[in-house]
Amino acid sequence: MTGDAVARLRQSYSVGFLRYLSRRDELTLHTAYELGRRGIVSGVSLLDLVQIHHAVLVDALTRRGGGDLGDVADAAAAFLAEVLGPFEMTHRAVLDRAGGVAAENPRRRPS
Repeated sequence: MTGDAVARLRQSYSVGFLRYLSRRDELTLHTAYELGRRGIVSGVSLLDLVQIHHAVLVDALTRRGGGDLGDVADAAAAFLAEVLGPFEMTHRAVLDRAGGVAAENPRRRPS
């Protein structure tokens, strides 16, 4: 994973999140989902993604001054949950495959 991929994702994340703050609709929320997919494809780790989210959130809070922090926090949580959707689906698919392999090849227990 290169720093360039993280930097590009951070830029896109910032743009997407700021759009979502101003227009909370399905289209802007879908952007979050697509950012999550892009993160997986480009090899961004979950930890990188959480750090990106935190940095973008701090920037947004700083720009808004003393606005409604609860409102921004709620929007940030919804946006992050959508971004993490593809990571969750991938994680579950891996676990399902691992479970299927374990079921097909049970370990022998000593008698």
